[in-house]
Amino acid sequence: MGDEDEARDVLQDSFISAFTRLNTLKETALFSAWLKRIVINHCLNALKKRKDFVIPLNENMEVMEEEPMDPDNWTVKQIMGAINELPKGARTVLNLYMFEGYDHKEIGQILAITESASKAQYSKAKSRIRKMLEQNTV
Repeated sequence: MGDEDEARDVLQDSFISAFTRLNTLKETALFSAWLKRIVINHCLNALKKRKDFVIPLNENMEVMEEEPMDPDNWTVKQIMGAINELPKGARTVLNLYMFEGYDHKEIGQILAITESASKAQYSKAKSRIRKMLEQNTV
């Protein structure tokens, strides 16, 4: 969320929502995945309400394929530091794509942007991370 107080509020709302809908959970073994989905949805809804997380991009922007990064050259702390330095829009798309497993079409639907904008944000995020890591600025 980028703000600890806002993250606490969203987390509290998520738990309240989960508690009130606990009777809809069919498989108790799936509780953690069910709860995680509720928290993620609440976070995404809060981000949508802010409407300041997506950087406008030219819809016809061409996404350049880049060489894959070699994570062996950097520590997890350096990589996470670079991710945290990204603009909100690029960081949100990167997190949804890399860590949550959404594809660009789904990300576009979630964030109310086009699939190509999601791809462009992701490409921009990778490029910025690479640049920060290569310049040792994180």
